[in-house]
Amino acid sequence: MSEVIASLALHYHWEAALLVLAGVILATKVGHILAFRSPALQRMRDINKEEDTKKIAKPKYPPVMRASRNVGLLTNVVFLVVILPFCVTLRLDSFWWLLLDSIIILMVYDFFYYLCHRFWFHGNGWMRKIHAVHHQARHPTFIDAYYVHPVETFVGVALFLGSLALLAAVLGPFHVITVIITSVIFTQLNIINHTYVDLPYRPFRTLSWITAKHRVHHENMHKGNYATITLLYDKLFGTLD
Repeated sequence: MSEVIASLALHYHWEAALLVLAGVILATKVGHILAFRSPALQRMRDINKEEDTKKIAKPKYPPVMRASRNVGLLTNVVFLVVILPFCVTLRLDSFWWLLLDSIIILMVYDFFYYLCHRFWFHGNGWMRKIHAVHHQARHPTFIDAYYVHPVETFVGVALFLGSLALLAAVLGPFHVITVIITSVIFTQLNIINHTYVDLPYRPFRTLSWITAKHRVHHENMHKGNYATITLLYDKLFGTLD
């Protein structure tokens, strides 16, 4: 037993896990600063803030957002302390692996999320009622990324973190940079999907397309576009709307 505990301790890289946390925070802050130096994106941000101010004044928004934030924070903290140190390393074999591992993690997560979103969130059971809280937003703006039932928040975060942990168990621990990249993309795309962006010209055309597709999904509970990282699985399985 002592040898097993010692072996686990050798693979518990808490320093690497803390670097992931610091890297995600830094990358997010720097990314926001750089993005909103663009007048076009700043204008979209102002439009979203104006609509968000109206929504946050409604009594239903603050308690749901607060509960969702607390559940998401707790889930991430538990993962950071208990699981992530076993899934991350500072050893770098090749820079190409950073890109490949990031793609693998995000696409595996998105596949699981697609299945859950399509057949569970939009099925006929109790999860549909929980997901309906989020779908009260027919025309989502920034704040609606956080207007999510806490149970759904836990499922969404756990799917991403679980995908990362599962793949680490199969492929071996991922480099710190890989986990930072995937974590930032996961969090930011889930937010961006819900923002209002109307910039149908380069270099923002893709951004406008992404947000427009998710607005279509929010029009009613029967729409497609179930994936969240890309719409590849919707294209493959005939649910791209």
